[in-house]
Amino acid sequence: MLLPARDAAATLGRAVASLRAQTFPDWELLVVDDGSADGTPELLAALGSDEPRLRVLRRPREGLVPALNAGLAAARGELIARMDADDEALPDRLAEQVAWLDGPEGRSCGVVSCLVEHAGDPAAQAGYARHVVWLNSLLTPEAIALRRFVDAPVAHPSVVFRRELVARHGGYRAGDFPEDHELWLRWMDAGVAFGKVPRVLLRWHDLPGRLSRRDARYAPEAFFRLKAEWIAGWLRARPALAARPLLVWGAGRPTRLRAAALAAHGLRVAAYVDVDPAKITPALGGSGPPVLAPTALPPPGEAFVLAYVSSPGARDLIAADLTARGWTEGRDFLLCA
Repeated sequence: MLLPARDAAATLGRAVASLRAQTFPDWELLVVDDGSADGTPELLAALGSDEPRLRVLRRPREGLVPALNAGLAAARGELIARMDADDEALPDRLAEQVAWLDGPEGRSCGVVSCLVEHAGDPAAQAGYARHVVWLNSLLTPEAIALRRFVDAPVAHPSVVFRRELVARHGGYRAGDFPEDHELWLRWMDAGVAFGKVPRVLLRWHDLPGRLSRRDARYAPEAFFRLKAEWIAGWLRARPALAARPLLVWGAGRPTRLRAAALAAHGLRVAAYVDVDPAKITPALGGSGPPVLAPTALPPPGEAFVLAYVSSPGARDLIAADLTARGWTEGRDFLLCA
């Protein structure tokens, strides 16, 4: 188990206790202390005094990605499980995920996740709660791969992966992007299959100080910049699809700005699609791609659609509309927001 921690004294004891309660006994917990300035080092010393499976790697304060990569280098197991210092593993988590990877479904997969429980206030954290519902709806390797351009399709602290993937495809990379989503996109692009145990095995907390809430690398625009690169690569790997006119569903200003990142990777938007009659126009502002009504879409196979609309519920409506017209997800369109 690889667990990076910085100033985590308030929650780390609960996380470690959840691991000590695992029904699968053959684990090692490697806590990478990223220069904590609170009581984390003392807490780890106390927790390790009667737990030989707990190892601590004390490092200067360099950030999450260096901490994760240092942990990968120091880990000794063939399987790497991830968890964060503010989360809790249910007792059967490791047993079920290891068994899944060893079983008939998992032998062809490199990564396995699980369902997660949103351990917070669903009203005060409505967006996070919706994200958990979406994550938990992706149950098969096919669904996980198909929806990877919407958002990270597995919760980072819920995964167990084969260590050999790091040597083969590289570990975490630092940049102006979310390190976990970049890793998943890169590994999936290399052909790594991701699975999911269809049971809740992790309680996923969303505390106010969580890095994903306060760091620009996890802002929506950072996700869209990252996804544009891998969407372009996905299409280039499928020349027949890349040869079709590219349509982007969503003609509002935020969508157009996000879609503009596609141009940096060689993709040209032939037209936008929108349900708002006020946006339908031969060209945006008299120049640029036209905006089409959904009724003006060509037959399946004559264009490729990237759905960039991210408002709650809109994505499902777009997928339903295109499917009803005979379009096939992954062959005629992708959901990207």
